[in-house]
Amino acid sequence: MIKRTIEISQNPAYLAVRDGQLLLRAQRENTDTQPDRDPDGAGSSRRGARAQHDPDHRPTPAIPCEDIGVLLVDHPAVTYSHSALTTLLEHDAAVVLCGRNHLPIGLLLPIAEHSQVVWRVQAQINVPKPVRKRLWQQIIRAKIRAQAANLLPDTLTRTKLLGLARNVRSGDPDNLEAQAARAYWPAWLQTIHAEAAGRAAVPDFRRDADGPAPNNLLNYGYAVLRAAVARALVCAGLFPALGLKHSNRSNAFCLADDLVEPLRPMVDAAVSGLARQGVLELGPDSKKALLGLLASDVELAGQTGPLMVALHRFAASLAKCLDGDAEELEIPVACT
Repeated sequence: MIKRTIEISQNPAYLAVRDGQLLLRAQRENTDTQPDRDPDGAGSSRRGARAQHDPDHRPTPAIPCEDIGVLLVDHPAVTYSHSALTTLLEHDAAVVLCGRNHLPIGLLLPIAEHSQVVWRVQAQINVPKPVRKRLWQQIIRAKIRAQAANLLPDTLTRTKLLGLARNVRSGDPDNLEAQAARAYWPAWLQTIHAEAAGRAAVPDFRRDADGPAPNNLLNYGYAVLRAAVARALVCAGLFPALGLKHSNRSNAFCLADDLVEPLRPMVDAAVSGLARQGVLELGPDSKKALLGLLASDVELAGQTGPLMVALHRFAASLAKCLDGDAEELEIPVACT
């Protein structure tokens, strides 16, 4: 079954759980201190709470926790019961928290209970350098090919990127990833300029995480993918902090950052489509489109299915490579 992606961003809410169902109880904004009784059965008093339960007694939406793959919370007046969070984690859900700029700033993941987790982590630590470099080569080749697929057909830049992808060597010592990026982004802008609304909305563009729109949409989409990849890695018994290429003592998701690289062009394509319509704000419509990527169809090993499902096969293929049972990663590719 395809896991659901749930976003809470429009109204204050109190999240609790009962009988394995996540309850989304509507609330109204308030700065008064109000005692509250947790639907899980425990009484609590939340000082300084900024929301009260909705007095209109509207029906409380309930979603089976086992159906949730990613819960994304983007509202400052959402509160939680302890049981809501722990039950979501028990069902392998990822909880993503957004900051004031509406971009994800935190990620809550379950601690893996995979039967081979210790063995897998040891395999990550001891992976031979040639294997690490070969896997990175596969990742960068797939990323550059996906970037080429996003560009207008029969263009010199698209042909150039396909050539760069073929020439990526083990470990990418020539940094063809960066060379491809320098050629890709100006050509990506041309896909937006294919529509008049796109030309008016984005007259110029430079990829910069802190730059103007549509960088905000790219940041959001990448963060959602990163969370989903991290979840898949944990479910496969892999430790997301131990990367193949990315290495940062303050980054707990280096491996997720590695595996998200060939998937980034899927976000780029979605953002290009939004920008062609003149949509640059991170609002309900754009977030719905970007969150919907997790349910979009991709191709993997000759089969077509949802990206959320394919991510688990992607992570499992990495585990097989680390165990020495396979040499090739199974990397999802956007359907054309």
